[in-house]
Amino acid sequence: MGADSVVWFRRDLRVRDQPIFLAAADTGPAALALFVLDPALLDPSGPARRTFMYGCLRSLGEALGGRLLVVRGDPADVVPRVAAAVGARAVHIAADFGPYGVRRDEDVEKALAAGGRELVRTGSPYAVAPGRVTKDDGDPFKVFTPFRRAWARHGWRGPADTSAATVGWIDPTGKDGGPRAVGIPEDEAVGSTLPDPGEDAALVRWAAFRDDDVDDYGERRDRPDVAGTSRMSPYLKWGCIHPRTMLHDLSRKRSDSAETYRTEIAWREFYADVLHQRPDSARRNYDRSFDALPTASGEEADELFAAWQEGRTGFPIVDAGMRQLREQAWMHNRVRMIVASFLVKDLHLPWWWGARHFMRLLVDGDLASNQHGWQWTAGSGTDASPYFRVFNPITQGERFDPDGRYVRKFVPELAAVPGKAVHQPWKLPDGVPAGYPEPIVDHKAEREEALARYERVKAARR
Repeated sequence: MGADSVVWFRRDLRVRDQPIFLAAADTGPAALALFVLDPALLDPSGPARRTFMYGCLRSLGEALGGRLLVVRGDPADVVPRVAAAVGARAVHIAADFGPYGVRRDEDVEKALAAGGRELVRTGSPYAVAPGRVTKDDGDPFKVFTPFRRAWARHGWRGPADTSAATVGWIDPTGKDGGPRAVGIPEDEAVGSTLPDPGEDAALVRWAAFRDDDVDDYGERRDRPDVAGTSRMSPYLKWGCIHPRTMLHDLSRKRSDSAETYRTEIAWREFYADVLHQRPDSARRNYDRSFDALPTASGEEADELFAAWQEGRTGFPIVDAGMRQLREQAWMHNRVRMIVASFLVKDLHLPWWWGARHFMRLLVDGDLASNQHGWQWTAGSGTDASPYFRVFNPITQGERFDPDGRYVRKFVPELAAVPGKAVHQPWKLPDGVPAGYPEPIVDHKAEREEALARYERVKAARR
């Protein structure tokens, strides 16, 4: 039996709220479900993100009754071969707007066209596709707040009513002429505790947050010592749930906290839009005047970077965050800002060093959100944190982890230090507890040094 179309899954590993299923059904009743293990994306992902993705693929495969074809290779090669092997007229996808995804899909589209087949884009991983929200003159937004207002005015469609039964999935086995099925890889040795993968797990977590916690989100979201965030980011990364579904549910809420959470979704969509408009900002300063900012290099810089990576800086809130990253492949967002500020403004290291480290370890690593979150802290991005804002790791810890529970959880050397004294262990009567390092820098002095270096940026703008 052949297929009228191929449904090529990428960052949309679910069967509910799937507009591409409806588009595929319009092409014809029979479709082949496909996922491509693309080395260009897998190799830099890191074991946590790959392993979580493998679990999401297994969940998707089960939802499709075991009828998910998994192949490995360059999509421009393997997707047209799969389509030809089953006689499909079209390949259906959700549009990708990342730098690599755009190039990849253009290559696939050309290869399909050479065989008389079509690449059909329906929807995207976002409530509003990048490029849709613009100023009145058609220019993209460079500042978040007016983007958010325009994004909310633009609005989005309601969730699509789909299930695995929306399309008739063909058995992918025994198809001659196509690339060899490789199956879903085994989980890798991660060393981190990962969330349960897949669409069902995403919906369970979302329902619990939506029903029990979202109305307290505004008060609790900055506290890493409490479970105040949704932890939905890994599921959004792989499309186990669509933001449109979440926004639909939030529309029934009237609390300020629900609006705050909706704003966080808007940030995700803003950064995707920025990356789409400026793909170079994934690797370089969005504000090119920051190219004039002097950064540290050499052996001492490498040693400081290693201490930051290992959670051995001597600043407890920073070290707790970096150790949480290793243990959970995730870090609380407030702490992400604190550790990023410390790297860039206390250690004077390039933001992209930290961004690469995060992308290697984070289970929710998303290029647009990660790179531009780092640039916000560095001051070099859109809506950037002012260059003179240097987070004090001591006061940040005391404010957002007031009882020290978060630090004690991830820094066992300080487990016996009571209360907020944990944030300044060098002030303890007996000094820093055994096994924990002294601070590797003087924050006050490095703040002044950071401000002096940022004067170079101001000069470059004149």
